[in-house]
Amino acid sequence: MKSFLRFIKSVLLVGLLVWTITLNGAIAPAQAALRQLEEAPGQIVYQSRQTLQDQQGNSWQAIAFKRIRPNDTDMIYLRLVGFPGTADIDHSQPLVLTDSMGKTLTAADISQEMFTDKTQLKPDVSQYDLQPILMQLELAIPLRLILPALDQSEIILSVSPEMVEEWRSLTEQT
Repeated sequence: MKSFLRFIKSVLLVGLLVWTITLNGAIAPAQAALRQLEEAPGQIVYQSRQTLQDQQGNSWQAIAFKRIRPNDTDMIYLRLVGFPGTADIDHSQPLVLTDSMGKTLTAADISQEMFTDKTQLKPDVSQYDLQPILMQLELAIPLRLILPALDQSEIILSVSPEMVEEWRSLTEQT
């Protein structure tokens, strides 16, 4: 019985490794350290920045950040920025996050909050509210972000478990 359980564990580990390699093209991407910025007196921002590639090979900047304001309110967002002309994101739809176990969550598009002048909103930039779902993301499982697009099929970005862990570490920043 012990050898059977050991076999099952090995198969699951190899399966997770193959899944990670398939999604990311490598076992583990380089870790980026959280950055701390003071935007204004008493307003601190912690950021995690990584570069992701979509299924077409286009690069996207993924910036998960926590903004702490003087009145002690804090929010955690995910901003996705594509190379100009990469995509025309459908801001009326949420970001869909799916893990390899089939768990699916959605994050509301709050791109309109990035600028006071709504005409500044770019078609290849979007921002999502991670706060309500961040702690529901599994730490050891790769994640797929599915961005809705107006001018093409959906855009799929692969996220490593290490990146999810870094995003969740934003909750610990005060």
